[in-house]
Amino acid sequence: MHEANHLILIGAALVAASVIVSAFASRAGTPLLLVFLVLGMLAGEDGPGGIQFYDVELTYLIGSIALGIILFDGGMRTHAQTVRVGIGPGVVLATVGVAVTAGVIALFAVWLFGFTWLQGLLLGAIVGSTDAAAIFSVLSARGLAIKRRVSATLEIESGCNDPMAVFLTLVLVQAIAAGKTGLDWGVAWRLVSELGIGGIAGLAGGYLMVSIINRLELAQALYPLLASALALAVFGATASIGGSGFLAIYVAGLVMGNRQVHSAQNILRVHDGLAWLAQIGMFLVLGLLATPKDLLGVAHLALAVAVVLIVVARPLAVVLCLAPFGFPWREQAFIGWVGLRGAVPIILGIFPLVAGIENAWLFFNVGFFVVLVSLFVQGWTVAPAARLLQLEVPPASVPAGRYDLGTAGHWDLELMRYDLSEDSPALRTALAHLPLPEQASLAGVLRNHRLESPGSVADLQPGDRVYVIASAAHVDTLNRAFIAPHHPERLEEHKFFGDLVLDADAGLGDIAAFYGVEMPPGAGDVSLGVYLQRVFRKRPVVGDRLKVGRVEFVIRETAEDGRVSRVGLKFR
Repeated sequence: MHEANHLILIGAALVAASVIVSAFASRAGTPLLLVFLVLGMLAGEDGPGGIQFYDVELTYLIGSIALGIILFDGGMRTHAQTVRVGIGPGVVLATVGVAVTAGVIALFAVWLFGFTWLQGLLLGAIVGSTDAAAIFSVLSARGLAIKRRVSATLEIESGCNDPMAVFLTLVLVQAIAAGKTGLDWGVAWRLVSELGIGGIAGLAGGYLMVSIINRLELAQALYPLLASALALAVFGATASIGGSGFLAIYVAGLVMGNRQVHSAQNILRVHDGLAWLAQIGMFLVLGLLATPKDLLGVAHLALAVAVVLIVVARPLAVVLCLAPFGFPWREQAFIGWVGLRGAVPIILGIFPLVAGIENAWLFFNVGFFVVLVSLFVQGWTVAPAARLLQLEVPPASVPAGRYDLGTAGHWDLELMRYDLSEDSPALRTALAHLPLPEQASLAGVLRNHRLESPGSVADLQPGDRVYVIASAAHVDTLNRAFIAPHHPERLEEHKFFGDLVLDADAGLGDIAAFYGVEMPPGAGDVSLGVYLQRVFRKRPVVGDRLKVGRVEFVIRETAEDGRVSRVGLKFR
């Protein structure tokens, strides 16, 4: 009994310490995953905590469940427009990119460690997958947003490359354990089969989850628990029939996040906390399993692998995989540099330990050290790299609060709260003439701790809290009506987009004639939006720029289907 209480105290103290320290670390731009790993190591046998932890199988179980929850949460937050923009390059990076990375690391490991080719490929597969969550946590802490084409590619890649890395690692571990010296063509079929089953099971499971959740009337607190349980059931069932459970749970999250689901905001809010708890718990346990003195023993070798991975393997994989998609060199450079490694390489490093193959601890320690280097070096440079390569875009505004009001048939209805600042656009308009979307309604205004009805308030004042009932689809329109963007000077609207706003349906020939711009032959016969679609290969995103003579067109807004809707015009 005393030992159980002791474990509860230690576990709670570690989680609480992780949360508290993360508040200070994020202000300094420190990758939070690095903080969690270091805290776990400090609590381990070589640190002040002195906790001796060697349970490899328990670590694998905790890591798999945590990774499943993180992937599900990431899938729910990946919008359909992100998928449309990033699906091609993201999937190629997640498959071919992992293979290229593994191959380059294998070449180096055979020379450096004296490994066999299978052992070298195993090390490459272990360190081959990226973690977009680490990237976006750093950007979020700095208040930065990057071009959607880049962020979408990184999101899709990180969601899909885990299954690829897991598959390669398992196949190679099994082959080495069986004493094989090579791989046969059956591996390719197994890969296609596992990913195919995972994708189909994820789609079917996602739609089934939506149907179940929407048909049940439950207490609000139960919907997030039901979603988590169903998602993990999809994960386990898919893995049991030979598919990729990691891909399945990510795809199921994609389906749920892009359908109308009862209590959607409540589910997202709770899963945000669950995903953080999963990351903290997973990294603390992984930190406990690692032994710093063993890491120091392989530091020189692991550092060499990390350098090759960051400087050679990742950039080469990015250039080869993105060449067919016409990515600008700045975007390729950023994607190549910020391929952060997270929990997956450490979890994959456990596979050789479970199988008991030769050099198992070497694989684990090298993988762990590579993750530390990646988080330390790349993690601290994500934000500066985005600025240096001019990939920043003005961050999107968000309501101060969003609360579900949905009922059967109207699950997307929400109560949104806006706290008005001194420069809120709504202060310049009479309450009766606010540019609210159709079917959006003012619910009330909280002023001086007193709730006023819309009919009793003539106009809005700074400090008012405005409550609006509307569909989730109208949140961007409401944001523009109530929130004044506060960005650095370089990201102010007139600086970033230009002072003039053009409708994308305007004829390019008319624009060229009016502003005295010489366009390429034949370009004047189409609209501005269609021309920009062609230039950016049907994947235009906010912030894309086209210089023509003395003017520069800057994409300001895109529709849900990816078409350009508004364009800024800057004179150079």
